[in-house]
Amino acid sequence: MDNSMTPHLLVVVNVQTRVPRAFVKDGEIVLNLSDSATKDLHIDNDAVVFSARFGGAAQNLYVPMDAIRGIFARENGQGMFFDLDEQREPASSGQESVEDFSDSQFKDKAGKRKPTLTVVK
Repeated sequence: MDNSMTPHLLVVVNVQTRVPRAFVKDGEIVLNLSDSATKDLHIDNDAVVFSARFGGAAQNLYVPMDAIRGIFARENGQGMFFDLDEQREPASSGQESVEDFSDSQFKDKAGKRKPTLTVVK
């Protein structure tokens, strides 16, 4: 984003990944991570979580770190791509399951919304 490029995330869809299945091709999906395409983007050591619109309908997305195949710029295709460790199982640390995913993922332990960045023009 600092270089006026549009960041895209290449994701291998597995059972832990929550994305709109209608947009999955060959077991993968490319997600636009620009600030104009996402809402409540939260990236931590475990997952990338955000809301986005698909076909005009807002959807909450959950992408575990081990499902990320790469991040690249749409304009030139340059970025970083990773080898997937298919042997690795997602850690079960008492967090909500993917099926129980809701807006609560965007809130901290006190129930307050996590801070987000907003572009003001």
